[in-house]
Amino acid sequence: MLTFLKLGGSLITDKTRPYTARVEKIQLLVREMANAIKKQPALQLILGHGSGSFGHQAASQYNTRSGVNSRDEWQGFAEVWHQATALNRLVLEALHHAGIPAVTVSPFSSVTAHDGRVSEWNLFHLNKALTHGLIPVVHGDVFFDEVRGGTILSTEELFLHLGMELKPGRILLAGLEEGIWQDYPARKNLIRDLSPNDFFQYQNSVGEGLGIDVTGGMQSKVETMLSLVQTIPGLEVLVFSGEIVGNLEKALCGDNPGTRIYLPGVPTDS
Repeated sequence: MLTFLKLGGSLITDKTRPYTARVEKIQLLVREMANAIKKQPALQLILGHGSGSFGHQAASQYNTRSGVNSRDEWQGFAEVWHQATALNRLVLEALHHAGIPAVTVSPFSSVTAHDGRVSEWNLFHLNKALTHGLIPVVHGDVFFDEVRGGTILSTEELFLHLGMELKPGRILLAGLEEGIWQDYPARKNLIRDLSPNDFFQYQNSVGEGLGIDVTGGMQSKVETMLSLVQTIPGLEVLVFSGEIVGNLEKALCGDNPGTRIYLPGVPTDS
């Protein structure tokens, strides 16, 4: 079964400190990935990760997501790309040392955006990687945009387009939070199962998380995933804490350590 996994920017970086990666945490997470892959050798995986305190810091300074026009804004565009790529390299180094055959398939060079959304994406290289047993790695980044000049797309927005094209069975979103809370920031009542019909009663209390996030925070992520489960039959999305040791391995092996987003009445593949 094809699975999308995102390591959130808040999980792999310290979003309250500019350009600060949590290197030991990244190494621990990829070891959990390696353990899960050994247990499930047929697992087909696309890995995505956020930019955390790397890309978001520069993007906030230059307001890159809203559009890129002036000379200074284009310099900012390049700075966001540089920082997002620097974090990606750290993730790839950890994957390599863990013995995971992963390759970055940079969306920057293959995606065209139109007013803040993916309009075209050449998936030839990504599909080739999957065919040959490699794990393609994508990440939130800057993109040339037909309307805005330039913009930023989050990993969830990339997953939205990939989901429509590739129809995964599961999408796993690993962050700091244990899942989706009924009462953020009190964090006393965790939602275990969330359907599109239920979301309206929680949407004002989901929360946005800590640190700078130019792509919308938790509520935006949940809304994106709710739209996907209504479109892809049988899709299951899990939102869980990668901070809790063992959770990532459990999720990859089919367990639900957080909140499940699904469409009632439609059997899932898990």
